Amino acid sequence: MNAEILNADEIKKVAPVFGQLSFDEHEQVVFCYDKDTGLKAIIGIHNTVLGPALGGTRMWNYSSEWEALNDVLRLSRGMTFKSSISGLDLGGGKAVIIGDAKTQKSPELMRRFGKFVDSLSGKYITAEDVGMQTEDMDTVREVTKYVTGISEHLGGSGNPSPVTGYGVYMGMKAAAKYKFGTDNLEGKKVLVQGIGNVGETVVKHIREEGGEVFISDINQERLEAVQQKYGAKIYTGSDLYTADVDIYAPCALGATVNDETIGKLKAQVIAGAANNQLENEAKHGKLLQEKGIVYAPDFLINAGGVINVYAELKGYNRQETMAKTENIYNTTLEILNKAEESKMTTHQAALKIAQERIEKKRQEK
Repeated sequence: MNAEILNADEIKKVAPVFGQLSFDEHEQVVFCYDKDTGLKAIIGIHNTVLGPALGGTRMWNYSSEWEALNDVLRLSRGMTFKSSISGLDLGGGKAVIIGDAKTQKSPELMRRFGKFVDSLSGKYITAEDVGMQTEDMDTVREVTKYVTGISEHLGGSGNPSPVTGYGVYMGMKAAAKYKFGTDNLEGKKVLVQGIGNVGETVVKHIREEGGEVFISDINQERLEAVQQKYGAKIYTGSDLYTADVDIYAPCALGATVNDETIGKLKAQVIAGAANNQLENEAKHGKLLQEKGIVYAPDFLINAGGVINVYAELKGYNRQETMAKTENIYNTTLEILNKAEESKMTTHQAALKIAQERIEKKRQEK
């Protein structure tokens, strides 16, 4: 499996699907269109060796269809490794709906999308992601059983974001232990970029432990609400990547760790919820290593959400789910130490473990 991923603006230079690096051996890519509802969606099924491909649906106002395609391929690929390294019997999949979730989403659109999911007969199981709410998954549930993250009154576990956030917090503490010699975040300065449901949960846990939190988001109302609720500080500098903090927690969209930002970073630890934080996994993982910045692999520490929705498929047990999510701390420490011993980047170390589990299962089959 390839490590490098193309940027959206590079896709046009190669074959549109099979020829791009982010395709990376995807088993199936489904393009979904419905004229009546305006639905334009793409479902990416990367790998089903370990089990059905489970991953959320993201609704985003992409600048182009190329950008949407690249995003779903990167995200579904990440879900493969996220489920594998978490020990789940799941493959990797993801879906994106092209459009503005605030103005273009409707129950009719969600039901039509659900019918496309249902047509895959369980090869892909959906859940909520950016631009989606639990009630949207409830609507999808009206037309297909292949959906998780539904409301508790319907037998689901509700919004998985708090569990995702808790797992990120556990991974952050492990990275702090590795870098600073203690996992106590009291007094540590943490910059949380993106304070959606997951980012807010991360802020909550850090503040409860006595950490100093700076927050950044494009939504001014959210910034003010989270500031007042948790006593966080709104970052007011001109370039957040130059912020004088101990930990940088990207919790919005991916690729914020890149050629331009790495040279600016003063943080000694990167641990956040965003998917695909490294714009180029091989190159930027190496640059972080050379600079002495500890990177907690995103697909490892943001796995709490998939752990939570997977539990729905097996019969939901809140206590067991939280225990598995808390174990992200131990797994993160193990991988950081393994990377040092093997002289590889932390991303490479995590990816190797995930790929080995998949390959072992493939050979058994």
